[in-house]
Parts: sequence; C-alpha cells; structure tokens
Amino acid sequence: MMRVQGLMRLLIAVCILALMATAADTGKPVSVNGYVLDSACAFTKGLKKPISADCAKACAKAGSPLVILADNGTIYWPIADTTPSSGQNDRLLPFAGQKVTVSGKTYSRGGSTAIVIEKIDPER
Repeated sequence: MMRVQGLMRLLIAVCILALMATAADTGKPVSVNGYVLDSACAFTKGLKKPISADCAKACAKAGSPLVILADNGTIYWPIADTTPSSGQNDRLLPFAGQKVTVSGKTYSRGGSTAIVIEKIDPER
C-alpha cells in the first residue's frame, strides 16, 4: 500500500510539472525602439532601416505584414492578443518607414519574437 501511494504521488508530481511546462506564455513587458518596415524587406534585403515611408506603405497596402526592426536587429512580429486574432497593419500603417518606440508584451517561440503592442509613438 505504501508503495502504491508513493507511486501515485510521483505520478501526480510529474503531471503537475508537465502542465506547468506547457502553460501559456504570459508575455514579457518590454519597450522597443526601431523602424516599422515591410517584413519581406527586413528579411530579404537585410535592411537596417526602411528605404522610404512610401515603399513601406506600398508593401503594406499590397498585403505584406509590417514588422518592427529593433535597434539591436531583432524583428518583432506585431500580433493581437484576441481570438480570433487580427492583423496589425492598419495600426502600424501611420508609422510605416518611421522610427518608433513601442511598448507591450513579447512572446518568443521557435526563434520568432512577437509583440502585442500596448502603445506606439514616433521616436523623437
């Protein structure tokens, strides 16, 4: 009987640890400085800043997601924290091609970094 109780306790502990390991990420609060630009240019052209605001806006209007290229080179994918989710281009379009300061929560998975934007302002 004691052996069964010990085994049950061990199984419960393993289950609790497994649940904790798979729990949803709650996000990490951050403030990021960087440029709003077209995601394709951020990856394929290796830009450090946008070519122009008009170029970034044209790409966004054609359907390319806008991203935030931070000063340290990290590319942040803006996401919504709602379900169903929604694209963030409409929110970022006024800032396309500009340097901004963004605050929000970041989420990382599989080498990608996303940000739920709480506040976005042009950098002064």
